[in-house]
Formats: sequence, C-alpha cells, structure tokens
Amino acid sequence: MRLISSGRHHAAFEFGDLQVISLRDGYIDMPPTRLRDEDGRPLPQLPTAVPLVGDNLRLSVNAFFVTDGTRSILIDTGASNAWHDPTMGLIYDALEEAEIDRTQITDVAITHRHEDHVSGLITPDGSEAFIELERIWIGAGDTSVFTGRLEPLRDRVVPVPDKVAINNWTTAIPTPGHTPGHTIYDITSGAAHLLIWGDTVHVPTLQFEQPTVSWELDGNLSQARAARVALLERLTRPNHFVAGAHLDSPGIARVSPSGNGYALEYLAPPIG
Repeated sequence: MRLISSGRHHAAFEFGDLQVISLRDGYIDMPPTRLRDEDGRPLPQLPTAVPLVGDNLRLSVNAFFVTDGTRSILIDTGASNAWHDPTMGLIYDALEEAEIDRTQITDVAITHRHEDHVSGLITPDGSEAFIELERIWIGAGDTSVFTGRLEPLRDRVVPVPDKVAINNWTTAIPTPGHTPGHTIYDITSGAAHLLIWGDTVHVPTLQFEQPTVSWELDGNLSQARAARVALLERLTRPNHFVAGAHLDSPGIARVSPSGNGYALEYLAPPIG
C-alpha cells in the first residue's frame, strides 16, 4: 500500500488494483474515564504515553472510500451535525477535496449504528447526502438506527447477519461486541487485505499495547475485547493492513506483535 496524494481532509493510497481514500470527518474529545480495565472498572491510571488535550482524549473520526475505477464503496459517513460539534461533520469537504462526486456513490457500508459513523447519510440541512444511493450495508443487529432523520433511507438498508461478499473485493464480517451489529469490511487486492473497522479501537496509543483495555460504550465489554484481540492477531499476518475510524487520521497502518500486545505503524503522517 502506497500513499499517492493527501490534503487537509483526505489521503489517497494505492492498494494493488484499488484506490483507498481516507476521509477526515474531524475529531471528538472524550474523557479518559471512558476507558475500562478487564473487570469493567475505570482505569486507575492512564499511561504517560497516552496524550491528552486539556484533560481529554482526542479521537479522530475517519471514513474510507474504496474504488476499482468502476465500482466503489464508502465505509462510514461521519457525524454530519448529529452531535452539534463543530469539530466533526467535515466528510463532505473531504469528499470534495478528494474529487469524489457524491452523486456517483451507490453503496455505503456502515461499521455500526453510532452517530459518528451513520449520521453523515443526511446532511445538516436534512437532505440525503448521496442522492443515487442504492444500498446501505449494516450489521443486522444495528438496523434499528434507521428511524427519525434516517427513516427515509430504511428501504435501502441491507442487513448483514453473517459474513457476506458485497462485491468481489469487499467482504462484510460481523464482529459484535461494541454494538450487536458491529461489522468490519475486508478489502482484498491480490494477496493483500485491508481490514476497515469502526470502534474496535478507540485509543490507539493504548489499546494496541494493552488490547484488554475496553471502552465504556462497548455494549458487551468481554465480547468487544475478544473481537479486538482476534482482529489484532489476524493483522500480524503478512500483507495485512488496518484502516480505523478512530485511528489517528488518515488512520491506515500495519500491525506487528510487540511484547504482550501489538505495535502500530502508520503508513502516512497525521493530517488535520
């Protein structure tokens, strides 16, 4: 995988016959008290290696666009104005900067139902962000999110109950734990794999080195922890890469074993 261009809100990578574009929706600051130990209790002490902004953890919010030049898929959509936070909702600027025509997007895949991943389907003015949208892939356990402002999109929802091929280079793989329908997307090009995840990891400076640390908003802490450990171990295989919604933008990296945990090596310097 090779970086071919970047800007303030995007970074484009060559991935074999595919192009993968990281889209920066912004960031959100969260208190470190959301981190949990193996017993579900707040961490007694935050390691000094974990940076804080003020007293908060700063989490990047990323989405990813993948194309073979003919077909494409957008994975996650950012927050739009759902959280009324001016630091998020930048995905439309990122798409424009990357010269991606929103009217050409027919398939969107959602990692899970939380607002910073699904809300960008609707723009702040209440209109549909992708007017030619045909299918919205989402884990079967998370389809209940399509109410309220998302209700008009319900007829285009494709529930993912099990592992399923979306096209000949994208496979949806359920990884429940953070939410019942949390799903990752395995992008393949030749022998290489790019695993695109949502909330498998929230704090990369901590949870790779200590993968047993969980997040308060994980619906099932033990299930989310088991999914994270299994995915991290899988990522140590040759020709495997990760793209994470809350890894530091642009959020694409390699993973290798390190001590009792794992090490993360970004493929491009941070943007934003």
